[in-house]
Amino acid sequence: MSSILRTTPRSQAKADRRTALLTAAATLFARSGFNGVSIEDLGAAVGVSGPAVYRHFSGKPAVLAALLIDVSEDLIIGGRSVVTATTDAVAAVQGLVRFHVNFALANPDVIRVQDRDLDSLAEPDRHRVRALQREYVELWVGVLQRIHPAIDEGQLRIRAHATFGLLNSTPHSARAAAQPAVQALLEEMALAALGLPVQV
Repeated sequence: MSSILRTTPRSQAKADRRTALLTAAATLFARSGFNGVSIEDLGAAVGVSGPAVYRHFSGKPAVLAALLIDVSEDLIIGGRSVVTATTDAVAAVQGLVRFHVNFALANPDVIRVQDRDLDSLAEPDRHRVRALQREYVELWVGVLQRIHPAIDEGQLRIRAHATFGLLNSTPHSARAAAQPAVQALLEEMALAALGLPVQV
């Protein structure tokens, strides 16, 4: 039983190569667009031949699907972890804002790919990404309702979407060296948009 669960060097190498391919795909798709990147480009970016990519993905659409579905699932998992870590709604929203700012600053290429190439996904994969995104939005809305019970749910949803727009767009132009200052500014603006006091 333990031998079945134990990670082997081969399985770890395969997992590492998959991660490397997704990282390269984010960079290449962000720079050239999904249609401007070939399987050969993806392979070359990680030092393998184009056909070797098929050992990990059925094709370029599967790479895009894995990239966007994985990041959407990571947002849900991370967001839930933030919310369940405290019973205080204000602290939960502050934590969600910090979590999303960190995500946005660390993943500008993935955000650009999501914005530009979501429609290149096959319908089932696009539906999966959209469903995960809605679940993430509703996680925020549920906590915001505890803070603003008198505000209509639809209005809170608009606030959440507007906050995502703010946080996801700024990293495109933020210089890496200025990220600590950018992070503080983004958190301040997001909390204000959500009707919360800025953390001291």
